Amino acid sequence: MKSIAIFGSTGSIGTHTLAVIARHPDRYRVYALVAHAQIDVLWAQIRQFSPRIVGVADPLAAVALRARLHAELKDTQHCPEVVTDPLALAALAADPLVDCVVAAIVGVAGLASTWSAVCAGKQVLLANKESLVAAGQLMMTAAQASGATILPIDSEHNAIFQCLPAGVSPPDAVLKLVLTASGGPFRSLPLSEFSNITPADACRHPNWRMGPKISVDSATMMNKGLEVIEAAWLFSMPPDRIEVVVHPQSVIHSMVQYADGSMLAQLGRPDMRTPIAHALAWPERIDSGVAPLDLCAVSGLQFEAPDRQRFPCLDLAFRAIEQGGAAPLVLNAANEIAVAAFLDHRLSFQQIPQVIEATLEAALMGTEPAAPESIEQVLTQDARARTLAHRLLTKINPHPENSTPATESST
Repeated sequence: MKSIAIFGSTGSIGTHTLAVIARHPDRYRVYALVAHAQIDVLWAQIRQFSPRIVGVADPLAAVALRARLHAELKDTQHCPEVVTDPLALAALAADPLVDCVVAAIVGVAGLASTWSAVCAGKQVLLANKESLVAAGQLMMTAAQASGATILPIDSEHNAIFQCLPAGVSPPDAVLKLVLTASGGPFRSLPLSEFSNITPADACRHPNWRMGPKISVDSATMMNKGLEVIEAAWLFSMPPDRIEVVVHPQSVIHSMVQYADGSMLAQLGRPDMRTPIAHALAWPERIDSGVAPLDLCAVSGLQFEAPDRQRFPCLDLAFRAIEQGGAAPLVLNAANEIAVAAFLDHRLSFQQIPQVIEATLEAALMGTEPAAPESIEQVLTQDARARTLAHRLLTKINPHPENSTPATESST
């Protein structure tokens, strides 16, 4: 029986993970659930899975949850301990009673718990790509020292993991990693209409159901840029041997090209339960609840090069990883600030890459950026980059009330 702690349990990855776990009560036990503030969703998860510990990052939400627990579960064996202190939340990932940590908190907010799990030598199911973008060298070095196993559950990285021999880093026989991208909701939208894009439009992904931040990242293709950086660390692959291909059907989730001319691809329906089930059971296979792919029903598979004019964020990500050091960290911090501003109607869709590029240029100023040497330095540099991005955001868009149509409601 494997004991699981899920960080980000109320988000898309967390709920999909619990859906897989629910199909295999004989194999998995939910030890801990950690969420930010979605108490109603978390409450339903508590009732279904009876975790021993529940973490809530938002203090007011924690008060509300404790009151509900006291009223309904106080005198039962299913009443969990509630943890709210940030240090205690991070330490929960290293709990000796936890076998596997699902790292699904979005953004650098998930860095502390992921770092704690890696340093404790846990099996880490990684969806929090920002941890590797901001602290890739530190994370991979710590995993090697502690014996931690990092299993990617992003569909693209999980596909590459499956296509590599025995799931190890690429040997010389591997020529290239090919990350597929759907192209998002604006792949064929005329550029002249980009000024009218609203947060609701950007969150309306054609293939995947995801949270607002990652949906916007998919729409700008920054998500694919972050995945390139993550893949470079996960698979010890130079960025010039990582390619991005737009594949609108999202049937092939990524590919590996070999020196003998072979190309291995992992196919499946666009459903996150598939990579999650693969990582949960690895090296075995279990039922994910996803229907098998019917190849005869697939009308066709289309591939095209990404439009760099349409998706400037992809070039910014490649530029950051090529520059190295703190550049990927700055890129991620600026992107988180810009996306949050767009979702809050304080920035237009087209201004997202402008804020990111301006922040990169101002933070690095053409010099060789120093790579952080500790997690504390990562957090310090991240905070500085966010402050800079906030300042530049107000310069790029001094009139946020005009960023999105007045009739658009907040996402």
